[in-house]
Amino acid sequence: MSLSVDPLWPRAGSWPSLAELPDGEQADLTLIGLPTWRSSLSPTGAHATPGAVREALRRYSVHVPDLAVEALRFADAGDVAEPDGPDGERRAVDAVREAVSRSRLTVAVGGDNSLTVASALGAWGGDASRAGLVTLDAHHDLRDGVSNGSPVRRLVEAGLDGRRIVQIGIADFANSAAYALRAAEYGITVVHRDELHSRPIDEVMAEALERAGAAGGPIHVDLDVDVCDRSVAPGCPASVPGGLAAWELRRFARLAGADPRVRSIDIAEVDATADTADQRTVRLAALLVLEAAAGLASR
Repeated sequence: MSLSVDPLWPRAGSWPSLAELPDGEQADLTLIGLPTWRSSLSPTGAHATPGAVREALRRYSVHVPDLAVEALRFADAGDVAEPDGPDGERRAVDAVREAVSRSRLTVAVGGDNSLTVASALGAWGGDASRAGLVTLDAHHDLRDGVSNGSPVRRLVEAGLDGRRIVQIGIADFANSAAYALRAAEYGITVVHRDELHSRPIDEVMAEALERAGAAGGPIHVDLDVDVCDRSVAPGCPASVPGGLAAWELRRFARLAGADPRVRSIDIAEVDATADTADQRTVRLAALLVLEAAAGLASR
């Protein structure tokens, strides 16, 4: 379907290439696609998602009352070709590092959750010793091996201190006792889904960012959309009934973008090829990009 054109209602997306910015000039927010999918534990077409999110962005404006989102300088670093496997991951790390060096905030769109490794390590310049991680995820992602179920464990093994990891939205019936024990042994702070019924989102995120940023290093935020209820995220293979509402994840994304310690965010586990006809999951992912931008505008 073609979209209407109204010069008084400028659309999001279709942002200029980061490579086209003059030398020495920075973007406020840079979008980069990391279409990881080959190591997914569930069949997925997540490699189609970055392109789908770019299309979905065109359905929205960048206007937020009382926030100068429209004044931000947006850029697009394109997609990293074949970001899976050791060589692909190295390319992805390098591409994210370049984007972060030229942006106030970099948003990586996946792809399955394995993109979190390249996104975080690229943003941290390969040094995880002082960095922090906040995940919005139904799962611990501490599995053995290399897959979309192992990024948090791999980051710990790369030097990230587990005491600076906070996992928000961990769900019942979506993990195992062995991996819950591993999270405890690493010192990870876990905020279960049920806790969010009685605690304000802003309070939970503020505490998470303080813990993740305790060493003074950069923070990476992983927005795994399968933390949401399956009714709003049917395009996530592992989403379950009873997860977060769309507005809750959107609020977490805005709070992440608002914190100057957050240099990078990833959006993971959306399979554009499995979405409903109304594209509700892909459109939610696009709104997460814009919520991060709104947060950035509020800094």
